[in-house]
Amino acid sequence: MFVQIALGTSLMLLSVMVSGLAFWAFEVLLVRHHHWLVREPHRPKLALVLGVAAVWVLGMVTAGVWIWAIALWALGIFITIETSVYFSLVAFTTLGFGDILLPKQWRLLGGMAAANGLLNMGLLTAMLVEVLRHIRLSQIEVKRKKD
Repeated sequence: MFVQIALGTSLMLLSVMVSGLAFWAFEVLLVRHHHWLVREPHRPKLALVLGVAAVWVLGMVTAGVWIWAIALWALGIFITIETSVYFSLVAFTTLGFGDILLPKQWRLLGGMAAANGLLNMGLLTAMLVEVLRHIRLSQIEVKRKKD
């Protein structure tokens, strides 16, 4: 049990750290293009930022799924990487089909993967909202100064 908790905690921390680093990289990208983003026309740029942020979030979720999948496969829990990715995706998204289960000695990891996915989805949703809010407020501020 303690091995599962330690391993699950490590995988959760790694997944959140990867998401945090990816968020930081996205922020750097936005800062570099800030002057362009706040110039008119605003709506197409806001739509572009939304699209890029959504793809970025999808990439972070994919990275989290792969972190869990590779760990489960490396432990020999699943024979094929496809089964490992499938289980990780179903657990990470908290879909929980239940058609593929972890062996009894590893079953705590399933709940931890689901908790990790839930945490990441919340963090990434907050990131998406914050990015759009920041860009829009910057656009409004520049427009006010201009007028």
